[in-house]
Amino acid sequence: MTRQQLINLIHTRRSFLCVGLDVDKNKMPAHLREAQDGVFLFNKSIIDATIDYAVAYKSNLAFYEAMGIEGLLQLKKTMDYLHSLDKPAFTIADAKRGDIGNTSQQYAKAFLDPQGEFNFDALTIAPYMGADSVQPFTVYDGKWVILLALTSNKGAFDFQFLPVAGQKKLFEQVLETSQQWGTPDNMMYVVGATKADMLTQVRAIAPHNFLLVPGVGAQGGSLEEVCRYGLTNDCGLLVNSSRGIIYASNGEDFAERAAEEAHKLQQQMSATL
Repeated sequence: MTRQQLINLIHTRRSFLCVGLDVDKNKMPAHLREAQDGVFLFNKSIIDATIDYAVAYKSNLAFYEAMGIEGLLQLKKTMDYLHSLDKPAFTIADAKRGDIGNTSQQYAKAFLDPQGEFNFDALTIAPYMGADSVQPFTVYDGKWVILLALTSNKGAFDFQFLPVAGQKKLFEQVLETSQQWGTPDNMMYVVGATKADMLTQVRAIAPHNFLLVPGVGAQGGSLEEVCRYGLTNDCGLLVNSSRGIIYASNGEDFAERAAEEAHKLQQQMSATL
């Protein structure tokens, strides 16, 4: 999905909501936990219930890898289903990869190759190893790198706010340096919603890049603050909610409740747009 296609989708659905498909079997409704393809059926129900309110779906690979080969098969079925829909959606593999060049090439092939098993639109990348660890992810047309810049967890203060090059903070240096690795057409940044007031600094360095913003909802981030500091003329935001939507209920009404929560966020986003 190109930048313009993503922008068009945002304005068509009046939404910049990303739904996190972070499936924990222990939190799934009881009738799906032991069902054949239960994880896929859960994801399919969530997608069907929210596709009119969301523009993107983010799958955190850890939840699928923890289930072994079966988990990856459930992820593939989920991706195959998303690709089969008449209603498009931007797809993100939240894998936080990043390694020496030849290893990154294989990660890129695994998740972004159009002929591969998954064919995601985007992949989250850890930038710690520098340019040659990121560039292999930028070679696929219409695919995106989403670099970790400023995360929503408490441990973010361990490194990301350390001063470097004078008074500049490490996350600012990451943003500044990585501007040379890609463009607003193929590079986004992760900026946590719990750091919404820092979005002013982020936008000073990366005024045109899309930002993937986790942490709204269960982690306590404010959609209003994220929009106040991060919104651009092209929207420039994908705001992710996972637990607050997919686990709104653990009963048989889980899909209906997920739709309700997604619709609430979509209505707020529509008003903002």
